[in-house]
Amino acid sequence: MTAVESSVATLDPEEARRLRRERLERIGSWVLPLAIMVLAIWLWDRICVWNEIPQYILPRPGVVLQTLYNDAALLFGSLLVTLRITFLGLLLAVVGGVGLAVLFAQSKWVEMSFFPFAIVLQVTPIVAIFPLINIYVDNQTAKLLLCAWIVAFFPILSNTTLGLNSVDRNLRDLFRLNGATRWQELWHLRLPAAMPYFLGGLKIAGGLSLIGAVVAEFVAGASGQSSGLASRIIEAGYRLNAPRLFAALILISLAGIVIFLVLSLVSHLILRRWHESALKQER
Repeated sequence: MTAVESSVATLDPEEARRLRRERLERIGSWVLPLAIMVLAIWLWDRICVWNEIPQYILPRPGVVLQTLYNDAALLFGSLLVTLRITFLGLLLAVVGGVGLAVLFAQSKWVEMSFFPFAIVLQVTPIVAIFPLINIYVDNQTAKLLLCAWIVAFFPILSNTTLGLNSVDRNLRDLFRLNGATRWQELWHLRLPAAMPYFLGGLKIAGGLSLIGAVVAEFVAGASGQSSGLASRIIEAGYRLNAPRLFAALILISLAGIVIFLVLSLVSHLILRRWHESALKQER
């Protein structure tokens, strides 16, 4: 009997069942998704074999992995180009979104004046805006960067503004009774209170910035050795090179998953010692 099992045995039956259930849930949280993924890949392979589907229509998983290995230099080089646009766009969205949210929190007149323009950028499809960007901006990298920024900007602005305006009124009155200036109130009260909202918006904006970068590459039709993954997908589609197309799609999906996991980890590390949402996850 292990130390864990012996400690569980000394507890009352209800507590022991709760601990066993929590342990099974922790194991199942990664075993079940992994099992479903393996089953889906196996079915994909079997469907290709049973129906004798040509490789240029639906390649088998092994062929996709082999292509990913053979074209690793080309595909990963394109991935770096896409990720560079993604992270630069996300950085600009954070700077612009947080900066404008602070201005909104300081003045309702500024918020009422400029917030509708942010909504217009959010609800207008990027494929509709890009022709204008293509006319007014000459640099190709600047075009892609601007598209990624537009897509990722609004979640940062909206969530941070909501957080800055959601401060407890009693705490705000306490700061004012003690003679705190507006900027002291912002730095010591409003910004810390808005941090969970900002981090929630950051996790959303991380994936959107990747989507914006890929969509911008599709619309721009960039080509050449220094182009991103979207260009590899377009090129592979024209050449009926389905294995490379699937390999590029897998890299984009994995990049999005990694971005979300990294931002989730950053959020947890920042909030784990003081915010209720992170504290609950440790219980």
